[in-house]
Amino acid sequence: MPEKILFLAHVDESGVALPKVAYETLNAAIQIATQLGSALTIGLIGEDVQAAANRIAAAGTRILAVSGADFAHPRHASDAAAIEAICKVAESDIVIAPATSRFLRIMTGVAFRLKGKIDTHLTSLEAVDGKLTAKRWFYRQRIEGVIQRDARPWFLLLDSGCSQAWAGTPAGVRATIESIPVELPAEAKRTTFAGIRQPKSEAQTIRPDAKLLFVAGAGWTKKQSDGKTHVPEAEAAILEFLRNSGASLGGSKSLVDQSGEDQAVLHFMTHLNQVGQTGSTPRHPKGLSTCCHGEEPHVVGWRFINERRAVNLDPNCGWARGKADVLYVADAFEVMRRLNALLAERSGARDKEAYATTR
Repeated sequence: MPEKILFLAHVDESGVALPKVAYETLNAAIQIATQLGSALTIGLIGEDVQAAANRIAAAGTRILAVSGADFAHPRHASDAAAIEAICKVAESDIVIAPATSRFLRIMTGVAFRLKGKIDTHLTSLEAVDGKLTAKRWFYRQRIEGVIQRDARPWFLLLDSGCSQAWAGTPAGVRATIESIPVELPAEAKRTTFAGIRQPKSEAQTIRPDAKLLFVAGAGWTKKQSDGKTHVPEAEAAILEFLRNSGASLGGSKSLVDQSGEDQAVLHFMTHLNQVGQTGSTPRHPKGLSTCCHGEEPHVVGWRFINERRAVNLDPNCGWARGKADVLYVADAFEVMRRLNALLAERSGARDKEAYATTR
């Protein structure tokens, strides 16, 4: 008998759509349901899920939802109760969900309540000999683990950037939703939502959905051809590029460590920006490295970048040894000046075009 598969998602901060990673996970869930010959049930959580349900109406045979003001924002007690209720109604054997911060906080507790098992930060799902198989990375993305479990229900949380996003349902389709009532006791409402605080757009440097990852190395803070350091100029050039291109900022370990070594640093660079064996492993479509040598501990974080380019004055650096698709042997300061000038010129042309269109 085919296993029952449930896809879970919640609305994003807009209150009407699903997070991008949810569409990626939905695509993976549809594929695994097809491989196992199982029907796919969809479960949604949010204040009003109708718009989100319309967007994915064609993906599943049944859409369950827990909605209302109590489920508008993340809260452990209410989210856990909603997911538990959906899982019981769906009688699911396998629960597939995106690894959002909201779900990562609560899904382990729900799995415990339902006497199930859970695996997080998964990168792929596939059917092998008729059995569901999950994969994830261990030891800083150096060892790939293959997981199969007999325990049910089995909760699986997929990381972003591991699957193509589902295309969606044509406009005009209205989904039929089975609403599940969940009454929360008073103690489950003690935590209240106060608001969202986020940095100003110009201060935000980590952008997971950006098309380009720009990585700065320690060379930006070293002495240049004139024998002097030019850290303020480096900061201005990098920030201008990030503003004009919308790129996400990464850093090498040698650069982010300088803050604790009383050396000149880029003030907006933190360990959260670190890319590599002891940092993050981003999944942007393109990457541009500047002023870092491309050694293995740093390059290991680039393994999922589709197109890698680097700028370095050393033609024999690590990037030149097959670790980058293109290496520009040039001064990064000069390259960035030219890039920023081109981006400013392009932005001015777009503004003129927009002004002419509105007249």
